[in-house]
Amino acid sequence: MSVLIDSSVWIEYFRGARDTDAVDFLIDEGLVATNDLILAELVPALRVRRQRRLIGLLNALRTYPITVDWDDVIRMQVVCLRNGTSGVGIPDLIIAQNAMQHELDLFTYDRHFELLSRHVPLSLY
Repeated sequence: MSVLIDSSVWIEYFRGARDTDAVDFLIDEGLVATNDLILAELVPALRVRRQRRLIGLLNALRTYPITVDWDDVIRMQVVCLRNGTSGVGIPDLIIAQNAMQHELDLFTYDRHFELLSRHVPLSLY
């Protein structure tokens, strides 16, 4: 089992705000995964803050390639809309699709993923 950690969790982790033990456990066990979209959300702010070591550590994580199936993204968006869930952005749908394609659990604080997981086979950590 690998766990794709969403940027919402990383941001809180970097602040020391919540679930630091859970993230530390996943890191220690070698279970952390990422993708280029999540890195693109995190790395710019870290570069501005000159957090080179942290960027290096993030870049060293197991990275799962993103292969966007646009028909699937559209299907997920339609499912959300039909079930009264609006506002799930395309980046979140791509992250969800990436987790499902690679059979990863997704660790997130973003409520959109919880709502999405009610309608698609997205496994949350």
